Amino acid sequence: MSKLKISALCFFAMALGAQSASSQLIQSATNQIEVGTYPQEISKSFYSAKHLVDIGAMSEEEAARSAEALPSADISGIAVGDGDKVYALSDQGLLVYNGQRWSMESSKKPEDITGLNPVDSESLRGIDVGGEVYASAKNADGEMAVGADNGLFIVDSDGSVREIFPQDGSRSWAPTEVKGVGYDSKGNLWFCSPQGVGVKKGDGWTLFTGEEGLPYNDFTCLAIGPDDKVWFGTKIGAIRYDDSGWHYRQGQRWLPGDEVRDIAIDSKGNAWFATNEGVGKIGFVPMTLAEKADHYEELIDKYNRRTEYGYVLEAHTEVPGHFIGVTNHDSDNDGLWTAMYGAGECFAYGATKDPEAKRRAKQAFEALRFLSVVPVGGEVVQQPGFVARTVIPVPEEGVNSDKNPNFDRSYTPRGMQRNRGSNDTLWKVYYPRWPLNKDKTYWYKTDTSSDELDGHYFFYPQYYDLVAETEQEKERVREVVRNITDHLIRNDYRLIDHDGEPTRWSDYSPENLNHNHDWYNERGLKSLSVLSYLTVAKHITGDEKYGEEIVRLMKDYAYNTNAMVAKIQFGVGSGNQSDDEMAIMCYYNLLKYTDNPQLRKELTYSFYTYWILEFPELNPFFNFCYASQGLDFYYSNPWGVHNLSPWEGWLEDSVDTLKRFPLDRFDWSHKNDHRIDLNAFPRQVAQEPYESGERLQVIRKNGKALPADERHFNHWNTNPWAPNYGGGGRGLSDGAVYLLPYYMGLYHGFIVEE
Repeated sequence: MSKLKISALCFFAMALGAQSASSQLIQSATNQIEVGTYPQEISKSFYSAKHLVDIGAMSEEEAARSAEALPSADISGIAVGDGDKVYALSDQGLLVYNGQRWSMESSKKPEDITGLNPVDSESLRGIDVGGEVYASAKNADGEMAVGADNGLFIVDSDGSVREIFPQDGSRSWAPTEVKGVGYDSKGNLWFCSPQGVGVKKGDGWTLFTGEEGLPYNDFTCLAIGPDDKVWFGTKIGAIRYDDSGWHYRQGQRWLPGDEVRDIAIDSKGNAWFATNEGVGKIGFVPMTLAEKADHYEELIDKYNRRTEYGYVLEAHTEVPGHFIGVTNHDSDNDGLWTAMYGAGECFAYGATKDPEAKRRAKQAFEALRFLSVVPVGGEVVQQPGFVARTVIPVPEEGVNSDKNPNFDRSYTPRGMQRNRGSNDTLWKVYYPRWPLNKDKTYWYKTDTSSDELDGHYFFYPQYYDLVAETEQEKERVREVVRNITDHLIRNDYRLIDHDGEPTRWSDYSPENLNHNHDWYNERGLKSLSVLSYLTVAKHITGDEKYGEEIVRLMKDYAYNTNAMVAKIQFGVGSGNQSDDEMAIMCYYNLLKYTDNPQLRKELTYSFYTYWILEFPELNPFFNFCYASQGLDFYYSNPWGVHNLSPWEGWLEDSVDTLKRFPLDRFDWSHKNDHRIDLNAFPRQVAQEPYESGERLQVIRKNGKALPADERHFNHWNTNPWAPNYGGGGRGLSDGAVYLLPYYMGLYHGFIVEE
C-alpha cells in the first residue's frame, strides 16, 4: 500500500493593504504526498477460441493450441479450490484452469465443486422462505443468511427463520430479489438487492444507494475476498467496495463480457468472473508511480512514434486489444501532443537527471523545430516563422502516389467548400492544404491552429530551462521562438498562411478579438495566449521588445482585462476541454516567467477563478499547473486580502488519478449512462446557451467527475462529464497523458517517492 504523508509548513510574512498595486506572496508552503509502492489494479480476460479466431488474434491452429483460449465463452458459474485452481461451468461442460492452461475437467462433476452453486441446498433442506432462493452464506457461529426473491432471511443455528428489515437511521428496507449474501472476515453481513447494498456491523446497519456512491443495482451475485474487498456482479459489469470506496468495472478493459453471472475470489484476493463472453480476472500487483511511467515510456517508444522525428500520438491496431498490425497515422495536433509529451520529459530530466529523459526531450525539440523549418523554401511561399501542424513523408512512389494527402476529399477545394457550408462558415477554402517541402520529401499540413501554438510555446521554455545546456542548444531554441513570435508581431498577431490570410484559428489580432462578434468567445483565451507567448519569448531571448509588446497590448487593447475571463462559462461542466487544456498551459508559463507585477496579480486571480471550475475533474495536470503558481498566493482587492491556494483535496485527487490510470491504453469503451450514482447537468450547463440539451453530461453525486479507471481518454482535452467513452479497442493511446502530470508533480515537489 502507498504511504501518504502530507506536510504543510507556513510562514506568515506580511499583510497586503487593500489598495496595494500588486499582489505579493505572503505565505510559503510545501505540500507533498509521499508515495511508495501501491496496489496497481490489472485485469485479464479469457475468451473462446472461436472469438480469438474471429477477431484475427489467432489462427484456428494457434487457438487450438492456446493455453488461454476457452472451449466455450458461455460461462454460468465459477469457483476456486484445490490450491487456487479455477473451475468454470460452461455450456460445454466443466472447465479448469491450473494457472497456466484451460482444459475440460472430466474427473469431477460440477456438483463436486464447492462454490459453483451459490445456494447451500443441503443446509436449506426443510426450510421454507417462500419463493426462489438466490444465495446463502454461513458465518463462523453457524448462522446462515439467505437471499431470496421474497426477502433477506436469517436461519439461526437452531433452524428458526427470521426475515430481516435493515434500518439505517430513518431508512428502513424490506428487501426483495436479494441476489447475493455473504459474511466478511469480521462477521459483518453483506447483501445486495435492487434497493441497494447493506452491511450489518454489530447491531447496526449501513445502507448504500446511488446517493452513497453505489454505481448500479441490477445485481446477480456477491463475493467477499480474504482481504474483505466485496465484489458484486451485475447485468452490466462488476462493482468492488473496499476501504477507498466504490469502484465500477465495466467494458472490455476490465471484463470479457458485461453480464457477470458469478464471482469467486482466490487466496491471493484475485477476483474471477463468469460472464457471457468468457472468464475475467481482476487483481493487483505492487507498483510505484515511477514503474508505471517506465511502462508507458516503453509502450510509446515501441508503438506511439511516427516518422523519423518521433511525433508522439495515438496508434491503431488491426486486432482489438492486441499489439498486432500496429500502424501510425497523422493527426491535426501532432505538434500539440508531441509538445505535451516533450514537456513531460523536460520535467522528468529536471527532477531525475535521467539521461533517457534528456534524450527524449531533445528528440521532441527536434520534431517540433522541424515543423517550423519544413515550410521554408517549399512548394508555396510561407513567411518566416510559420509553423506546420504536422508532416507526412513522401513515399517511394512519389508525390502522385495515392498516399498524397491532397487527394483526400476533405482537402480538395470541393471538400473544403462543403465543410464550410455544413459545419463552419469561417472555414478556409484554399489549396494546397498539404504543400511539399523544399526537397519534396515531406508534405506539411497548413492552417495551423492556436492549440498547436499553445503546445509549442508550452514546451520551449521547459526545454530551454531544464534540458538545453550548451549555448548552441539554447540558441536553437531562441531562434525558433524568435521566428514564430516575430511572425505574429509582424502580422498584427495573426499566423499568416501561404494564401496571405490568417489560419482559421490563429488570429489573435486586437481588431478581431475586441471588435468582431464572431470572435467574442475567443477574446479571453487568445489574449491570454498572446501574453503568454510574449512572456516566453522575453524569457528565452532576453529581448525587451517582447516586454514592450506586452505593455502595449495591455495599455492600448486591454489584453490583460480580456484575459481576466479567459472563457465564458456557465459553471462546472460548461467548459470546452480543448480550450481548458490550452488555457492551463498558457497560465502556467505566463505566471512562471512574467516579471510584470500587475500581470501576475491579475492573471493569478484569473487562473484561480478558472481552476476552481476544473477542480472537480480530478485532473492532476491542471492541478499541478495551478498549485505551482497559486499555492499561498495572496490577492488583494478593496474587500481585503484573499488566499488563492488550491482547495483542500487537490493533491490527494491528483495522486489518486495517477494511481488509477490503467496500464492498458487500448481505447475500450466505457458505458456509464445507466448508473445510479450520477446526476445529469441541467441544460443551462452547456458550452453554448443555444445548445439543444441533447448532449448528456453527468456528475457523480459526490460532486466529482468519473475517475480515470471508469472512462477512457487520450488526452486531457476529453470531456470528463460525458457518460460514455472509448471505442472498440483498436486505438492505442499513448501514455503522455500520465507522464506529463507525473513528472511535473515530481519536478515541483508535490510528489515524493519513497
